[in-house]
Amino acid sequence: MKTGTIRQTVKFKAGPHEVYEALMDSRKHSQFTGSEAKISRKEGGKFSVWEGSINGKNLELVPDKKIVQEWRSEEEEWPKGHYSKATFQLKESKRKTILKFTQTGVPLAAYGAISRGWQDYYWKPLKEFLEAK
Repeated sequence: MKTGTIRQTVKFKAGPHEVYEALMDSRKHSQFTGSEAKISRKEGGKFSVWEGSINGKNLELVPDKKIVQEWRSEEEEWPKGHYSKATFQLKESKRKTILKFTQTGVPLAAYGAISRGWQDYYWKPLKEFLEAK
């Protein structure tokens, strides 16, 4: 199976702690996505978002700085049992946060939908959620 790598950089008008918490806190994650999220805050712990259509495991957690997850989608273009690796790196810059996102191992059949999905279903609503405070 051929795979690709998604690389995206997003700026948020919020500190790294607020961005990290929005991604890792089940309640806040559910609020900004409008969909149920169950997220363990421990390395090795599991997560399930979008009513279970996306799930995986936390590989590395550095509060307010880095999240690395084994990540998969239940979409039909995504082969059963295949996981990608999603890395969220957070860096403070002038009272804002620069999030550098990398997702490796994305099946090419799902690449376009997944890449657009991060923009439409994560970064845009996350900006609105954080900036409404």
